[in-house]
Amino acid sequence: MLPLTQHLVGGLLALALFPGFAAAQDLRFFSIGTGGTGATYYPLGGAIANAISNPPGSRPCDEGGSCGVPGLIAISQSSRGSIDNIDGIKSGLFNSGFVQSDVAYWAYTGTGPFTGQTPAEDLRAIAALYPEHIQLIARKDADIGSVRDLRGKRVSLDERGSGSYVNAIEILRAYGLSETDVDVHFLKSAPASDAIIAGDLDAFFITSGYPTNAIIELTSRAPITLVPIDGAEAEAIAEEFGFYSVDTVPAESYSGIYATETLAVGAQWVTSAAVDDDLVYEITKALWNDQTRKLLDVGHAKGTMVTLETALDGIAIPLHLGAERFYREVRTRE
Repeated sequence: MLPLTQHLVGGLLALALFPGFAAAQDLRFFSIGTGGTGATYYPLGGAIANAISNPPGSRPCDEGGSCGVPGLIAISQSSRGSIDNIDGIKSGLFNSGFVQSDVAYWAYTGTGPFTGQTPAEDLRAIAALYPEHIQLIARKDADIGSVRDLRGKRVSLDERGSGSYVNAIEILRAYGLSETDVDVHFLKSAPASDAIIAGDLDAFFITSGYPTNAIIELTSRAPITLVPIDGAEAEAIAEEFGFYSVDTVPAESYSGIYATETLAVGAQWVTSAAVDDDLVYEITKALWNDQTRKLLDVGHAKGTMVTLETALDGIAIPLHLGAERFYREVRTRE
């Protein structure tokens, strides 16, 4: 299977050299808004984009070639995260995007961080992907043992267009803090890690599937701790908002880090109701074929948790009609 960039180049080359052939193949592009390059959305988005692509000129699936949607070139695009991806879908910048379950619900209902905005009533789900955990990383010598210890510290809440930022604000509030109580920064995980190493930052939030690449790299370059988000405050958040759950980042998810209690939300792949039903049906079908299963299992560690059995877990917005048709057929076959 070719890397995504090679798929894209190959498809564009086919367009340039054989425009009539490309047109006959009904070439289509399909973008997936993901997240920062140091987190989980971006590499997983690349794996899924690769799996569902099948550019003109590809070898047949049964000969070791592409098993995606004929004529489709899917593109994984980095972004600021969940809220940015919602805005991208609404504006037409992205055809689809990875979004936290809480952010999807808030956008669809016009609540939470979308209060005052027109509800995104055209937002539709393709699949639930995997649970992602709110991780609070701190320099080991910053004397941060709980969320309350962030008061007066230099803390990155992630970028404002991210789901991580929304989660960080909610968690600070639950523990009696706000943005004004910390020296706030707005960095993605990779630059936040660099700032930790340089001694310019004390802690940062990221909502991402563990193990997160940027944190793996950070543990090899600086002594850090994973700060628990637990106790009555965490339980109150989970009780107030049904899309949160109390969970644990297991020991040794990162080298030298103990098991740590925290909160989790679901990662979901969403799109717009305006996207063609037949196209989304074929994309959903390609997502769950046997070849995609192989790519997910050998890709990012979270890929093994992306399963058909959990594809509808925690979805609180309507399914896209194309995806709904695929899942209905699966149930009928069972």
